[in-house]
Amino acid sequence: MIRFAHPEYLYALALVPFLLVLFWLARRWRLNAMKRYGNLSLLEQLMPQASRKKPILKFFLHAGAFTFLVLGLANPQIGTKMEEVKREGVDIFICLDVSNSMKSEDIKPNRLESAKREISQMLDKFENDRIGIVVFAGDSYLQLPLTSDYSAARLLISTIDVDIVPIQGTAIGSAIKMAMKSFVEEEKKHKAIVIITDGENHEDDALTAAKDAAEEGAVVHTIGMGSPEGSPIPIYQDNVQVGFKKDSEGSVVMTRLDESGLQQIADAGKGRYIRASNQQSELDEMLKDIQAMEKKEFGAKVFTEYEDRFQYFLAVAAFLLILEYFLSERKNVLVAKWKSLLAKPFTLRRQNSEWK
Repeated sequence: MIRFAHPEYLYALALVPFLLVLFWLARRWRLNAMKRYGNLSLLEQLMPQASRKKPILKFFLHAGAFTFLVLGLANPQIGTKMEEVKREGVDIFICLDVSNSMKSEDIKPNRLESAKREISQMLDKFENDRIGIVVFAGDSYLQLPLTSDYSAARLLISTIDVDIVPIQGTAIGSAIKMAMKSFVEEEKKHKAIVIITDGENHEDDALTAAKDAAEEGAVVHTIGMGSPEGSPIPIYQDNVQVGFKKDSEGSVVMTRLDESGLQQIADAGKGRYIRASNQQSELDEMLKDIQAMEKKEFGAKVFTEYEDRFQYFLAVAAFLLILEYFLSERKNVLVAKWKSLLAKPFTLRRQNSEWK
């Protein structure tokens, strides 16, 4: 595994294309100046030892030295020893509702974006716990198996939207079953399920699923998104709202937070229910309940020793600078003589042809 001890120095590499453009402009300016001064072929005859290519080569040697110098200052390191680090934590599955009703805007900007913000706040509180993500609407889908890589979880959460599932609806029971099936071990402890939804379950028996999960050692928490008063469901085309969802009679459909149903699911799962619009303190209480659970030990492979490799990059930079220092901008005499010797037969042939 490779890493940089000081990655902030790598920003200096942005100067390389700037220097390339600057060099090209300087060459253009010099060429135009020579054209204004006189005929180029005549000027080249007056300066027979001046080389066109060597200044370009010297510039690229400078640029290469600068690049390797920056890489050396950033100090690349190679992991040489991998150890299994023991950690203690809880396995947590977050089940996120992605049905169309989660686009309702009774919580700004909408229920789904607020739910994603709630998940980010939870991730900030977790330490050694492993997390997984299940999304659900009319059916449930495993999006992220259990992992301790919170960065991957945040990246995945940012991409979640209502159009990632083919079947609409709200099947909370299916989400609970998917989470239980996705836990790695079959131990009857160390497991938590957090369901984030507006609670309008129309597809299955969520209470039975929550009770079964509790019997298998998982604690089921619920977080309610929305308001009991309700809000219309917006319809979008090409990311532009074109109206609201209507029923068969042409009336606007209102989606309401089912707090009673979510409270019953949490009770059946021996967990806690909170409403997302409430104070942050209630989310903290739920997280405290999770952190207070009996933890299990699991290992993760990590690199514990790294060796510096900056010296190789600095050595290359020094070599390029020394090479540039000894490289003259004048033409190589031996190469010029060799080219003239090669050119003589062709010159004689042309002269003989003209004489004939």
